[in-house]
Amino acid sequence: MGRGGVPKDRNDGPERKCIATGEVHPKFGLIRFVVGPNGQVFPDIMGKLPGRGIYVSADRAALEKAISRGLFARGAKQPVTIADDLLDEVERLLVRRLVELISLQRKAGKAVAGYEKVKSWLQLEEAEVLIQALDGSGRGKSKLSTPHYGSYIGCLTADELGLAFGRQTVIHGALASGGLTQRVVEEAQRLVGVRENEGGNGHSKG
Repeated sequence: MGRGGVPKDRNDGPERKCIATGEVHPKFGLIRFVVGPNGQVFPDIMGKLPGRGIYVSADRAALEKAISRGLFARGAKQPVTIADDLLDEVERLLVRRLVELISLQRKAGKAVAGYEKVKSWLQLEEAEVLIQALDGSGRGKSKLSTPHYGSYIGCLTADELGLAFGRQTVIHGALASGGLTQRVVEEAQRLVGVRENEGGNGHSKG
């Protein structure tokens, strides 16, 4: 099991080499960057921007190493400019992507929020993933358990979860299987690696 609960034996997809660690990983465990026409390094969270991709593990230490040791320039084979807040921008974009995916699952009827609804889904075994706010009460969160053979996400704040569910704040949420749920888990794993204050991960507890 890798950092953030990314299974190292998963091989269903293209792999890329991290410029910081030299290790080869599936693309879902990496952050893609591209260099713009002006030499600026941009994070490409969706993996769709044109240009040659430069990959770094979804790990804060690896990203810091790539930035401090000039590895982006080596990877791009040209001089590059790196914004001072590049790490923060990567984190912000990962949060936004994760919020969007959870929101899409909610609109598809595959996500619920609120202690009682989540508890009901867990009891009925409808929940595949338990989501709890990073800054929620530990005592309150301990009353709900991760689904057997399911996953846990605890890397978003109550405000960020609120955005996903169309509310001001959310402490407890759950996702059903299918749809974009696996993508949500993978994006959460990337955010866990990048976020300094790791409040949980997307690993299976089965």
